[in-house]
Amino acid sequence: MGLTSVGLGSGLDINGIVSALVGSERDPKVAEFNSKEGEITSEISALGSLKSALSTFQDSLDFLSKAESFESNQTSLSQRDYLSATVDDTAVAGSYNISVEQLAESQKVGTIAVADVTAALDEGTLNFAVDGEDFDIEVTTEDTLQTLVAKINDSEDNIGVTATIVNSDAGAQLVLTSDETGIANNITVTATDTGAGTVLADTFTMTELQEAKDSIIYVDGLKLTSSSNEITNAIDGVTLNLKDADVAETTKLTVSKNTGAVETAIGEFVGAYNEMMETIGGLTSYNADTEQAAVLQGDALPRGIQSQIRNVISSAFSTSSGNLSLASLGVTTTRSGTLEIDDDILQDALKNDMSDIKDMFSAENSGFVAKMTGYLDAYTETGGVIDSRDSALDGRLDRLNSDRESFALKMSALEARLYKQYNQMDLIVGQLTSQSADLQARLDSLPGVVRKEK
Repeated sequence: MGLTSVGLGSGLDINGIVSALVGSERDPKVAEFNSKEGEITSEISALGSLKSALSTFQDSLDFLSKAESFESNQTSLSQRDYLSATVDDTAVAGSYNISVEQLAESQKVGTIAVADVTAALDEGTLNFAVDGEDFDIEVTTEDTLQTLVAKINDSEDNIGVTATIVNSDAGAQLVLTSDETGIANNITVTATDTGAGTVLADTFTMTELQEAKDSIIYVDGLKLTSSSNEITNAIDGVTLNLKDADVAETTKLTVSKNTGAVETAIGEFVGAYNEMMETIGGLTSYNADTEQAAVLQGDALPRGIQSQIRNVISSAFSTSSGNLSLASLGVTTTRSGTLEIDDDILQDALKNDMSDIKDMFSAENSGFVAKMTGYLDAYTETGGVIDSRDSALDGRLDRLNSDRESFALKMSALEARLYKQYNQMDLIVGQLTSQSADLQARLDSLPGVVRKEK
């Protein structure tokens, strides 16, 4: 609206009149726009909550979808001073009494003690042999015990020997340690001088500093000797890692199915299911006292989701021993539609029927998780049912915003037109008033005309 003197000619409140006329036409339409926008945004928010609840529930099924989740074993030890144990899926449940008589150790051998580890050696060859394998190091007159440490350790042909310099009261020695424990991994060093002297052979006259030993254990009284402190062949599926030795001390090892992880996963799945159903219930509820309906009350989408999910929950699934259902595991539906767990029934089923439970949950295409996920994916995946409906609602918002802009332009045009009309009227009224006053003045000035005094 341009600058104008309003109401000067007529004395009317033109601003107020125009504002009232425009408002009477604009306000109902704006209220309608706001109402529609509120409905659309509320529905978009409700669909977001629904999709989030479905995705959280779907995530809770991940552990139960994997066959390996049902195949894990666990171990327990009566004490942990002498050994630790790990177990794989091939282990058989049982208890074993284990005692450790001796730990495996690596052999260490040393050269003669020398006063100066930087003194030059003669030319020659050093041959190192361990457990039937060997490698050579060529020695030059520029080599010393100190340079040989790097040559030995860095050799690409090294078959399991580590060299270092150790200083003692007698002098410095090059010490070789077998990388592997056990008497089969003893080190043999042969020095051959090719120069004029015998410095290399004399220096590498080796002395045993630490004897190699095999580990010795007893499993239920049966003796087992091993070159390593990691023993994989004592009990099928069990790896023993020896830490200390005392043949008089017995450690009881127990191998059992790890039912706790599966029990926890089923509990998380039930909790996520109940939260999802609570969310859907809130989105579809109706409050009779306030006569207020939730955003998705009466909507076919959540009803369809609930129907499909409940159908899976109540289904039986084929296993190697027959059909199995959630109810068989102590997971049942309450009168309110939520799930509850009978812990005693579930724990007993996990203890005795783990193989069938694995089939029930994780069977590809036909298991509980596969069937449930198939339904959920249709709603939660990108471009799925909920995304498509969101896109349609976004389109409605875009069209509504366009309608708002068009209507705003229409109201601006109406306001301008009314101001123009009322200003024109005000001008005309002003002109008429001026003419009337002028005419009255002329009449008053005519001879013989006497103005009546009030």
